[in-house]
Amino acid sequence: MKKHGNLCAKAIYEAEVPPFYYVPQSKDCLVLREQWIRAKYERKEFIATSISHDACTSGSREGFLWKRGRDSKQFLPRQFILSARDGVLKYYTKESKGPKAVISIKDLNAMFQTEKIPNSHGLQITYNEGGRTRNLFVYHESGKLVPQITRSYFKEGYMEKTGPTDAFETGRVIIGSKEHGYEVRASLPRGVKGRRWKAGLTIVTPKREFVFACENDREQEEWMEALNEIISQPMTA
Repeated sequence: MKKHGNLCAKAIYEAEVPPFYYVPQSKDCLVLREQWIRAKYERKEFIATSISHDACTSGSREGFLWKRGRDSKQFLPRQFILSARDGVLKYYTKESKGPKAVISIKDLNAMFQTEKIPNSHGLQITYNEGGRTRNLFVYHESGKLVPQITRSYFKEGYMEKTGPTDAFETGRVIIGSKEHGYEVRASLPRGVKGRRWKAGLTIVTPKREFVFACENDREQEEWMEALNEIISQPMTA
């Protein structure tokens, strides 16, 4: 911990936390946090069978990636700095005196993406900024990316969200199993309409319902299939 910092310890002890696993926060009750600590450190449930320590021993990674422009869609070289000690990813443009963006690694997800990027070494970096989801599309000519922070999405795309604005946890919905009262319905509640899209679905949780609208019936079917597969999985100990 003293030499490499908390991020590298997390890379070891939280290497294989399931995407659906709720990680307790400081505001949660003591029982939940104690269960999490025992699972992580005593039972070591989330340690990978084989872990590369390159990122931890080096502490940081710096270099140039080809980044797609937001407006022009043209790929231009940009300097990226990944700091394990500070827990951030920064990138710079030629015009900017300081970093164009400073992204917390704990709020970041990266996945290899070859469909949206015309390169076999394409990477999609997703993060939350001010309650909005942002995406960076980059690639490296030699493919020297950072697999330690990569997790593939089970399903990714766009849906319209309707209903009240969330006071907490803006931008995500915690999904549990059917045995705990979670359900997915291929419809909108009575009296609710999508803004532009009409193919609705409702995620039912023990506390409230989350209402979404898909662009078409095919997208709705794909989201229904993905969500039902997740909530049908039995909970682990």
